[in-house]
Amino acid sequence: MLTLLNLLSAVALLIWGTHIVRTGILRVYGTNLRHVIGQNVSRRMFAFVAGIVVTAMVQSSNATAMLVTSFVGQGLMALTPALATMLGADVGTALMARVLTFDLSWLSPLLIFLGVIFFLTRKQTRAGQLGRVGIGLGLIILALQLIVEAAAPITHAQGVKVIFASLTGDILLDALVGALFAMISYSSLAAVLLTATLAGAGVISLHVAIGLVIGANIGSGVLAFLSTNMQNAAGRQVALGSLLYKLIGLLLIMPVLNPLVAWMDSLSYSAQELVIGFHLLYNTVRCFLMLPTVGVMARICAWLLPEREQANGVVKPRHLDPTALDTPSLALTNAVRETLRIGDLIDTMLVNMLDVLRGKQTAVTQEMRTLSDEVEVLYSAVKLYLAQMPREDLSEQDSRRWAEIIELAINLKLASDVIERMLRKVQQQKTSQRRSFSETGLEELVGLHTHLIDNLRLGLTVFLNSDPQSARQLLREKRRFRAQERRLAHAHVSRLQRKITQSIETSSMHLELIADMRRLNSLFCGSAYVVLETSEIGALEVDAAADTQHFP
Repeated sequence: MLTLLNLLSAVALLIWGTHIVRTGILRVYGTNLRHVIGQNVSRRMFAFVAGIVVTAMVQSSNATAMLVTSFVGQGLMALTPALATMLGADVGTALMARVLTFDLSWLSPLLIFLGVIFFLTRKQTRAGQLGRVGIGLGLIILALQLIVEAAAPITHAQGVKVIFASLTGDILLDALVGALFAMISYSSLAAVLLTATLAGAGVISLHVAIGLVIGANIGSGVLAFLSTNMQNAAGRQVALGSLLYKLIGLLLIMPVLNPLVAWMDSLSYSAQELVIGFHLLYNTVRCFLMLPTVGVMARICAWLLPEREQANGVVKPRHLDPTALDTPSLALTNAVRETLRIGDLIDTMLVNMLDVLRGKQTAVTQEMRTLSDEVEVLYSAVKLYLAQMPREDLSEQDSRRWAEIIELAINLKLASDVIERMLRKVQQQKTSQRRSFSETGLEELVGLHTHLIDNLRLGLTVFLNSDPQSARQLLREKRRFRAQERRLAHAHVSRLQRKITQSIETSSMHLELIADMRRLNSLFCGSAYVVLETSEIGALEVDAAADTQHFP
């Protein structure tokens, strides 16, 4: 019983080490990996190689699947290159399995020792996160040693022999057990390494080990498909295609498996080396054979999982992928894109308001209320999404970006309430009181409102690009808006002095609308201050570094 417990704990340590490496790499290089995947999709072979590289770095094809399905679900990547990337991820997993079976026992204590030092002393820096990766790699190597030591006594346990004796080489049964191994360990890499260790210890035969390896591949495909159940159809199509490719691989190898295993058994290599070598060869050949068919598979997956039409007018978050929360850079990018959707809704509301002022529309109350409800839905989604991110693990730069996103989302929500209130005022003025603005007053309000829309769009651009030059331009536009607003207020008072009837009747409304526009303008220009503050901090850090170099 103790031996089995030692084996299970070693497997758990292997899984945990893989998780630490994956999260550490994604937190440090998440944005770079996104660019590697996103920019290498013009040709299938480039996408295939990108899948190999990314999986080798994050130590998990499931992590690569998470990134790819997220990109496809957000419309950043087409289905065909995504499937090619997933084929590359399978090869990347096999390569890492081969690397981790080398004798790296000397490396484990070194990686853990240095990793702990860097992680504890510089936790929120890139060096600290790389220390986290070092800890994970050290734990993986240590776990493999523990698995070998724990598996050795199992060969003498009669009960374990009886359990594994039930696996007689039936490929379907072995594949099913292998898939269960991968799903329980949440990693095909861990399942393959465990299988190779058991085969090397003589617990299972080579024929059974090969079946378990094939099944482990299928199990990782099932895991990826199940993890996409919260995504839209586009994201799930990627996982479905990857799973179908793994099942097709099983069907293709079944007729030649017996002679292949007999030939492998005649080679003068250890069982562990044969299992790892088969895993690498099987995935490489299978993926290269399937690579030309990704276009056909994409059409099949689109047919099996078609996009469902959205419910009538009910807006839903489009970019807030919960599986990306372990990758702060990717999660923040998702939140930015969703916040920009809120900005687009505010832009639509302002355009509708402008049409009401000009008299082109009169009955937009329901449409405006719908837009306001959609803003509320997306704002709540962004707020809850950001709340789920562990802020203590964010770098200083990511923490500032987190605050910038939530501040803009709050400002846009407040702007929605102000615009809706402005519309009610105007409609009440024109319908119940049957009063209209003077021609000059209307022209002034329209001009100020147009300037307000321009500032909103410039503010969203500043938020997206974090460009200090655009931020300074936005602040100049804010000052111009304030000067224009004061000039229009004075002009309105001058018309009152001339006792223009329409100006007198709409005076209160006119000044209230100008005040509301001033509030909106302040909300839209808030992102400029954050960008300039960040750039000034960066400039101070550069100056401090320069001073250190000149005055040690």
